[in-house]
Amino acid sequence: MEIKLSLALPRDEISIPVVRRICAQSLKVLGVTQECINDVELALTEACANVLLHAQDGDEYEVSVGVDNEVAVIEVSDYGGGFDAEVDPDAPIGAAGDSTPTESVPEQGRGIFLMRALMDQVQFNRVDGPYRGTRVHLEKTLVWEDSAPGARLARPRSGLGPWGAVPAAAGTDSASVPPP
Repeated sequence: MEIKLSLALPRDEISIPVVRRICAQSLKVLGVTQECINDVELALTEACANVLLHAQDGDEYEVSVGVDNEVAVIEVSDYGGGFDAEVDPDAPIGAAGDSTPTESVPEQGRGIFLMRALMDQVQFNRVDGPYRGTRVHLEKTLVWEDSAPGARLARPRSGLGPWGAVPAAAGTDSASVPPP
């Protein structure tokens, strides 16, 4: 199973709850646990809020979401001047086992701290070219509910075919197998 969606959004604060709800509802329908969805929602909110702070007025931004059997990958791309240069995007704040006290993280950098604490992987990339900006790459390993449709879609095919009947061997009566 692989699901992809991409949204081009105006740089407007109303776009944040819209993209957050679209992503959260997609994960909910697939059967991802609520705790996992909450982590993705908060990290996505922080990434989109950074667009409002750093992108230029009137610019659009893009959110791409890809979900497969194991992981959700989210990229938020803007065409602004980039994030605050005083916050090092490669610093290990919020990483597992990090002892950096939250109070020592600058207020402007706490969104990065939250994203790193909630997600399994966070990367910041400067986008060069005619449309310069920043791309935030977020990854979260998915945790499925017991009866999740997404987890069922992840199972290998049974080999019985789409109707659940054993395919008839060549030269045998195939009356019990529905036509394609």
